[in-house]
Amino acid sequence: MEENKNNASESKRDRFIRIAEARTIKIIDMLRLLGNCSSKSTYDYTEEDVKKIFSTIEKELKVAKNKFTETEEKEDKFSLR
Repeated sequence: MEENKNNASESKRDRFIRIAEARTIKIIDMLRLLGNCSSKSTYDYTEEDVKKIFSTIEKELKVAKNKFTETEEKEDKFSLR
């Protein structure tokens, strides 16, 4: 399937699966690496640091998820009617 990556005959579904799987795996790997920073014997961090990290990750996760669930119209349209 490696040769199919740049093939114009690759369906939109197949392209989505290929790219989404690869990106999801990267995100999971990075989260696991971040978890390694929790070692108090190796790192010094505060509860505020942890809150900042995870609130930012959660915010970005929500933004990404909303892109999949929102309708085409992203903003309310202005109208005088």
